Amino acid sequence: MVTLFLSTVTMLEVVKDHMTGSSPSIQRTIGIIGGTGLDDPDILEGRTEKYVDTPYGKPSDALILGKIKNVSCVLLARHGRHHTIMPSNVNYRANIWALKEENCSHVLVTTACGSLREEIQPGDLIMIDQFIDRTTKRHSTLYDGQCSALPGVCHIPMAEPFCTKTREVLIEIAKKLGLQCHSKGTVITIEGPRFSSRAESLMFRSWGADVINMTTVPEVILAKEAGMSYASIAMATDYDCWKEHEETVSVDKVLKTLKENANKATSILLSAIPLIGSMEWTDTLHTLKVSTHIRSVCTGDSV
Repeated sequence: MVTLFLSTVTMLEVVKDHMTGSSPSIQRTIGIIGGTGLDDPDILEGRTEKYVDTPYGKPSDALILGKIKNVSCVLLARHGRHHTIMPSNVNYRANIWALKEENCSHVLVTTACGSLREEIQPGDLIMIDQFIDRTTKRHSTLYDGQCSALPGVCHIPMAEPFCTKTREVLIEIAKKLGLQCHSKGTVITIEGPRFSSRAESLMFRSWGADVINMTTVPEVILAKEAGMSYASIAMATDYDCWKEHEETVSVDKVLKTLKENANKATSILLSAIPLIGSMEWTDTLHTLKVSTHIRSVCTGDSV
């Protein structure tokens, strides 16, 4: 088994494009990060495995390269294929860097979540559009001086964390498939691996959060720093622990719901990826890259 070391060439080229104002060619490769129970490699045709290293260490597992209806894809199991990595220990930076080095322009992810709203029932899908960060132990930027190809500090705008255009594609596909899908929602990401106390769950509801998980942050932030279009298909598995007279969240309950409903997320990916691959993304991706560059240049005390 050969282990490859990912060079900084791709990131350097992106930085160069930013500095010169040139427009890099658009790559039609879609990255897929699979969450718990939602990382089935069988969705890909012609699969091959690729073990890589990055300036931030190794990703969660091997990259699975393949195609969905002639669109190149790279699948990565967020927690490892045997779910051996707890949320705090996922190497989010390595995962995003590895997908970027494979020329992924988009990152589509799946995530299990608890519902904080009566109307979001177990088995429902949510195309989340906002987040609240309650994590405390994670690296949340690629620009920390560890990689010489990424100088400066990145004050990335986060008013719209998820790619609106990609979310619209996922929402439209879900509707066409007749799936119960909520077109927006705010996720609160907690550190984990424990679940919330009832007091916390009620507090999060009062803050305006709609669902709760352990992985969206910092993944969405890092993808945006990397200039990638990021969208998430969240699946509600339970009502956390806020709801009276309802079974509280447990690992068994989460896995049971995922097993019964995983085909929903899979069906969306199988339909959405060919559509994304056929669309024009130049302006969307250019905006993401320019936004990152402007905020990552060394600016002394101006910020």
